Amino acid sequence: MSQEPAPETALEMAAKRLDRAVSLLEQKLTRGGGSSDPGGLFQEDRSRLAAELDQARARERALEEAGAEASAALGRAIAEIEAALAGAPDETESA
Repeated sequence: MSQEPAPETALEMAAKRLDRAVSLLEQKLTRGGGSSDPGGLFQEDRSRLAAELDQARARERALEEAGAEASAALGRAIAEIEAALAGAPDETESA
């Protein structure tokens, strides 16, 4: 007398689906990060963000330098205008 296998319960079917989903996730992580360590993906992302932060800081320094140069140039221009106005005869006195 042969026994037929008992039909799978809903819990067993859910467990199999979960196993398949975990396997697929592991495969995607392995392909995406080049390593079986999911932490490798986070390290890769962290490295990329650190590089972007370094670039942003370099750009910030360059903008600060450009702003300081522009401020100095405006200061010189204001001083020249004030000197020119101080040396020019006052129109109200000549009238």
